[in-house]
Amino acid sequence: MVAGVDPALTAVAIMGPTASGKTQLAIALALAGDSEIISVDSALVYRDMDIGTAKPDKNEQAGIAHHLIDIIDPADSYSVSQFCDEATQLIGDIQARNRRPILVGGTMMYFNALINGISPLPKSDEVVRAQIEHEAKQHGWQALHDELRRCDAQSAGRIHPNDPQRLTRALEVFRSTGKSLTQWQQNTPKRCMHKLHQFAIAPNDRAVLHERIAKRFDMMLAAGFEEEVDRLYKRGDLHESLPSIRSVGYRQMWQYLDGQITYDEMRERGIIATRQLAKRQLTWLRGWQDVTWLDTFAKDNLTKITAKVTLDAG
Repeated sequence: MVAGVDPALTAVAIMGPTASGKTQLAIALALAGDSEIISVDSALVYRDMDIGTAKPDKNEQAGIAHHLIDIIDPADSYSVSQFCDEATQLIGDIQARNRRPILVGGTMMYFNALINGISPLPKSDEVVRAQIEHEAKQHGWQALHDELRRCDAQSAGRIHPNDPQRLTRALEVFRSTGKSLTQWQQNTPKRCMHKLHQFAIAPNDRAVLHERIAKRFDMMLAAGFEEEVDRLYKRGDLHESLPSIRSVGYRQMWQYLDGQITYDEMRERGIIATRQLAKRQLTWLRGWQDVTWLDTFAKDNLTKITAKVTLDAG
């Protein structure tokens, strides 16, 4: 932790799979004391993407400063490195205001980079990325995952074939530099200088999580998710290969609006994709160190967090 910071202001991290109750817990914690929330979510950074990202609405954000939400246009990209730089700066700024930072979200890559550090990587090569995406349309992502396994087995073991964003990046790095992503990541990383109290929340029963995911997706549809994506679709400057449109739910709705799939197929694929995301998030967290687990339905989660934070501060 940075020298001179009051241990009582040590940042709290609330992690977990999608639809596990992270946002509600973070807001309750923030309302219980002088705190500000830092979003750790790769989809919440985009403006005009509210319903499908389960972005906290104005009522939920009322009275609580929220950071790293609505900061870029869907046509733009936001890197892990950018997140680490901005989150690190925000943690220090919030503590300097004698307030506690609460980091909440499910983008485990962001949390991992912030806590364990991130090695310098080559800049993105749009030509190489376009070629990879073209090959994916021709041969499928599984074929590209097989290629990654041949050139970088370690990254292939971490990246699922249904995770096109990370798969594209790993192949892009190898094709453009001749060095695997694993080799690049073995360079000495720049580590976060802030201590974090780490908590993870999820239902104890995976089937219950799946039910929550399906229910929330249907609630998004009822709240106007189709209309939200249709506005993005009609802009004319966005396309399916952008990181924003590849977000879970948005990609499936985009394909429906584009006439590629039916409405029922969109709903089914959207729910399946969200379940796959939750599975990847839980896979990350199963190997996480120094994390305290909380049950989604427990009534004493705030008490447990307060007790753990107070004990660590002492």
